[in-house]
Amino acid sequence: MLQKLNLEHILFLDIETVPEQENFNLLEEAKQELWEQKSKYQRKDDYSAEEFYHRAGIWAEFGKIITISVGYFKINGYQRSFRVTSFHGEECNILKEFKILLDTHFSHPTHLLCGHNGKEFDFPYIARRMIIHKIALPEKLNLFGKKPWEISHLDTMELWKFGDYKHYTSLKLMANVLGIPSPKEDIDGSMVKEVYYQENDLERIIKYCELDVITTAQVFLRLRGDNLLEEDEIKRV
Repeated sequence: MLQKLNLEHILFLDIETVPEQENFNLLEEAKQELWEQKSKYQRKDDYSAEEFYHRAGIWAEFGKIITISVGYFKINGYQRSFRVTSFHGEECNILKEFKILLDTHFSHPTHLLCGHNGKEFDFPYIARRMIIHKIALPEKLNLFGKKPWEISHLDTMELWKFGDYKHYTSLKLMANVLGIPSPKEDIDGSMVKEVYYQENDLERIIKYCELDVITTAQVFLRLRGDNLLEEDEIKRV
């Protein structure tokens, strides 16, 4: 089935998120109380709501998107390239620009979105933040009333599960076991908040996000039995 998909019809993507404020004390009182309630189950009695706030970025209600990186294949005969670009800046503008991309270039029924754990995180997070910003959902993210087979989403982690709903495999682990060269990342997901708020180094985060998009595409190629991308086939635009 994967071999039948047209690579040029797939948009690979990844997002990076942070808490909406740098620290808990900057939240208005009502939002502090809501965060305390929301995080109570996960933090249990080990941490206070304030101490646990560094995790707020993983919830769309308490976080924000600081970059969306995307990648797509261009194939000309026997030549192929993988083009990577990123949206960044104010979150509302990021979402509007991403929506334009989907509406103008990836709106056909044959077009697909692909991420690693995208169905559980990236896709719903983007949709929720769009609604919060009063942005109409693009067709590829508007799942209301759709049947499962009508949803144009691919997820490399789900493909690796082979029906095992309990199995979680990180992108880094999948790349390792599938023999995909490890990208030279100088940060990981746990460091994004610090790099964004304290170091003010968004470019470093964008590079990390783009590397994850490239790795996701490499994993997808391996899952369908294709040759991996060579360095000279990857173009940043």
